[in-house]
Amino acid sequence: MRYAIYFTPRQDEPLARIAADWLGRDPFGAATRPVEAVADLSAAEVAFHTASARRYGFHATLKAPFHLAATETETSLRAALDHFAEVTPVVTIPRLIVSQIDSFFALVPEGPLPPLNRFADNVVRDFDRFRAPLSEAEIERRSPDSLKPAEFRNLCQWGYPYVFETFRFHMTLSGRAGPQESPRLRAAIDSLFADVLRQPVLVDALTLFVEPEPGAPFMVLSQHALGRRPARKTA
Repeated sequence: MRYAIYFTPRQDEPLARIAADWLGRDPFGAATRPVEAVADLSAAEVAFHTASARRYGFHATLKAPFHLAATETETSLRAALDHFAEVTPVVTIPRLIVSQIDSFFALVPEGPLPPLNRFADNVVRDFDRFRAPLSEAEIERRSPDSLKPAEFRNLCQWGYPYVFETFRFHMTLSGRAGPQESPRLRAAIDSLFADVLRQPVLVDALTLFVEPEPGAPFMVLSQHALGRRPARKTA
């Protein structure tokens, strides 16, 4: 079993509903749903392009998937999330935009947001005691030879390459797409998300996801509201 600390909107928010329809799965439940054709993409093409993102559910990574340290329990992790959330203010993203990162499409902030980066840094740092050290096999699965020096140091120290100076907030919408596929995929994403992306996004909770067994879909275990509000328990 692995845990992950992500940001994802509340299940009833428009952004969450649209993303669940696009990806074909709502991470607040185990069931997948049939995807539909969008713009010039057939349903089969949408299903193909979203296959890798579907398993993880719509989210932004804050603390990447980890096995629980031997000295900690799920109960202690959830208690720490409650405490962190109580003393951490909400962060507002004025606008998310569609961007292509390393050949995959994602939603990213329109401009730099230092408060968002500080928030992500704090999550990485404060919850690292809950993470079991990576095994050699887990490090190898990250293709360390392809990482930049800072990314490799982060992988070894924090369990994930893309933290602190290499962090970029993003909410993945597709797998990698080549130059021939990208324009149609971008047009479909733009057409589906255009209206909802006109609204600011509140990063107002930490969400604990769980992977029950290797390869299983990640699911929401609990959601912890920021700003001294009680945690919303979903499991």
